[in-house]
Amino acid sequence: MPQDGGPDETVFASVEDPDWLPPEINTGVAHSARVYDYLLGGKDNFAADREVGDGLTAAIPSMPLLIRDNRAFLGRAVGYLAREAGIRQFLDIGTGIPTGGNTHEVAQAAAPDSRVVYVDNDPIVLAHARALMASDPAGATAFIQEDFREPGKILADPALRATLELDKPVALILVAILHFFADDENPQGIVSSLVDALPSGSYLTITHLTADFMDVDQVGRATQAGQQGGITYVPRSQAEIAAFFDGLDLAEPGVVPVQAWRPDADAPDSPHGSGFWSAVGRKR
Repeated sequence: MPQDGGPDETVFASVEDPDWLPPEINTGVAHSARVYDYLLGGKDNFAADREVGDGLTAAIPSMPLLIRDNRAFLGRAVGYLAREAGIRQFLDIGTGIPTGGNTHEVAQAAAPDSRVVYVDNDPIVLAHARALMASDPAGATAFIQEDFREPGKILADPALRATLELDKPVALILVAILHFFADDENPQGIVSSLVDALPSGSYLTITHLTADFMDVDQVGRATQAGQQGGITYVPRSQAEIAAFFDGLDLAEPGVVPVQAWRPDADAPDSPHGSGFWSAVGRKR
């Protein structure tokens, strides 16, 4: 996926400055955060990531547009949580490589005292986050390298405890992460354990890849492209996404395609359809 300057001007992290890479990075293995970065048009990715991204786009040509729709939803959801729901604490798990409209930027634009903890298991994400994500002085940001599969470690991390007060409402952000976990990894149980640790008035925000709007063959080819790169993709239905919100009160308009969740007044219709369900729910 060339950048705006064309293929001759494309610069990727692996050739731009390989010496900056964290030593534990294996650039020959694809990572979901870097595939996502590639599909957004970013430069912090490697050949293995681009191979998976190209396979996804070959199967579903609109995939880069769907990824951008998903990113735009994040901004609207965080804006809603900060402005309308009055949330001042955010726990963003699977944050991805920093780009425009990060959670703390949107939240602190609405409420400068917002406090945000980012969690990701890719060392590249954390290296970029620490270098690029500057908090408003009235608020705070922290960055944790942990795995979604271990919610206890996330919740007990000293950086989280120093940044968030878990006896006050927290917005748990799980945008485009749950579809990387098969049912036998119990993603619903992990989500429940995270929500259970948060007080009444907290919120859960999810987007999730779905096959509900796609041809079965397309989805099969896209899933295979991920598997060949070592990445699991598990599209889920609207009912399966709604199940993550059991016991929570869904904000209007409920579980809907990302483009349909509180769209901007001047937002055009999306001719490329949708690939993600989205929802925001409040803990009673």
